[in-house]
Amino acid sequence: MSDLNKEVWVNQLMEKFYPDSSFLKHTKDFSSMVDNDAINIAEAGLDPEVLINNTTYPIEIIQRIDTPIRIILDKFETKNTLIRRPDVIEYAYDQLESVLMGHRGTLRANTALKAAHAFAPAGNTEDTPVILSTGDVYNGRKRMSVEDVLALKEAFDSADIPLENRILVLHPYHVSDLLTFDVKAFKDITDIVDGQPKRFAGFGILQFSKPAYFNTTTLQKIAFGAVPSVNDSFSSFAFHADEVMKADGEVYMYIREDDPEERGTIVGFDKRFIAMPIRNKGIGAIVSAPE
Repeated sequence: MSDLNKEVWVNQLMEKFYPDSSFLKHTKDFSSMVDNDAINIAEAGLDPEVLINNTTYPIEIIQRIDTPIRIILDKFETKNTLIRRPDVIEYAYDQLESVLMGHRGTLRANTALKAAHAFAPAGNTEDTPVILSTGDVYNGRKRMSVEDVLALKEAFDSADIPLENRILVLHPYHVSDLLTFDVKAFKDITDIVDGQPKRFAGFGILQFSKPAYFNTTTLQKIAFGAVPSVNDSFSSFAFHADEVMKADGEVYMYIREDDPEERGTIVGFDKRFIAMPIRNKGIGAIVSAPE
């Protein structure tokens, strides 16, 4: 396989990496700021105070002090795939796509998993509300209710989060909860129309199967990759599209051609990626409360 073919494989891997149904489609894209798989930005200092009907001059001068930040992109690596008859794979699009599908799928799932955890608040604050569900008891937990979604909306309103571009990403169980409440009203709540999610209570509604877990007593998010304890429960999470970011870095393909032991070609991929809140504001969660 020539360098040209290798480039084609990488480009094909990234094609439609973020489908319309992905919450990562609704974030600020900082990919253009990536340099050597890192982002160098400055955390903005305090905004200026506004004086109303001021009579005291000269007006005080306040210097804004920005704090430089260097964000290293995470490295995601796929396990290698052995491809028999590489000469056939090279020229047959369907077989090429079948190999890429596995690598694209696992990279897509794992980057989204890391992003979903990052977008969930670390804990309950005025700017990052975490709400316990209050619905009927079912299977050892309280269902999500319409009132819970409205409570999250009101928390965003109180934090002065702009009304436009609010996104709520529901755990599948919470989708079922809303369907149980009113099948007719919520049967198509997570549908995508013209590339945009349906809206409810001011949120564009999407679905993701593995959001972060929270401790239901402290409302603190548990660490990424940690095994949930008996006191931890799954969540749905919300964000404002201007308050979260993603960035794609290098995608690299490893290849060992014509391996004499395997009688084939071995390939694997690395992808650099990061997703995180920009300033820990305008993010929230609804956590399934225990019965």
